[in-house]
Amino acid sequence: MRRTAVTAAALAGALALAGCGSSSAADSKADLSVNAAYMPQPVSDSMAAGFLTIANKGGTEDELTSVTSDIGEVTVHETVDSAMQEVKELPVPAHGELVLKSGGNHLMFERLKRKPKQGETVSVELHFAESEPVTVEMPVKSATYTPDSGH
Repeated sequence: MRRTAVTAAALAGALALAGCGSSSAADSKADLSVNAAYMPQPVSDSMAAGFLTIANKGGTEDELTSVTSDIGEVTVHETVDSAMQEVKELPVPAHGELVLKSGGNHLMFERLKRKPKQGETVSVELHFAESEPVTVEMPVKSATYTPDSGH
């Protein structure tokens, strides 16, 4: 009887340790959220820009690989030394943020099917290397809008 109790206790301990291991493995995945999203009302009929912040509370880096929207084609751009260029991906660091802001990395909307107006929202879907896609509703702000914080 005593041997059965010891075996049961050992088994329970092993299961508890296994549970802890899988918990920390889940903690190491990317944990993404999006905030401070907006699009300045475009001045052009065919192009617009978009800005947002992607926070990663997880322990693993991910990458923003593409963005889609029903209003037109969307590409991801980085700005280095005041020069803008399209990129295939931008890293979202573990326990960090990817900030897309005016004058820096940003989204470019091209071949617009309609010109978004201030007060409307534009839906975009962010695609990542590892994480599931995230849908974001971007409010359209005035063409001269400057956020107080978050960018």
